Amino acid sequence: MTISGRIEKPFTFRFIDAGAKVLLELTNTSDEAFKCVEILAVFLKDEETPGGGPSRAHIKFDAVRQILPKEKAVLSHRTLIDGRPSDLEHDQLERLKVIAGEVKPYVLDISWENAEGKTRYQRIPVGH
Repeated sequence: MTISGRIEKPFTFRFIDAGAKVLLELTNTSDEAFKCVEILAVFLKDEETPGGGPSRAHIKFDAVRQILPKEKAVLSHRTLIDGRPSDLEHDQLERLKVIAGEVKPYVLDISWENAEGKTRYQRIPVGH
């Protein structure tokens, strides 16, 4: 929490289309440096099973050691399907892109350490 009682939300994101690959860029909009920035794995809804089913695919992001104030970081990720790394053709990060007017069924759960060493969290709804 911030001094004013508002929930701290220092991160913004955007997806970058890099040819056949989609990347996630995270921006620290605050005036503070953050350490150990992590996004929890995102488990995707099964598109092949009618009515849904157990998640077969999930996206794991690599942690970032530090993001300085006003700095951007492109996070590495990998898609796992049935517990195995997928090839570029089956990458699922595209499913986390936000489409205007669509429900956002997923969330980026971000954690980081602030300058005092306290762990903080932010949730950002994403997907379509």
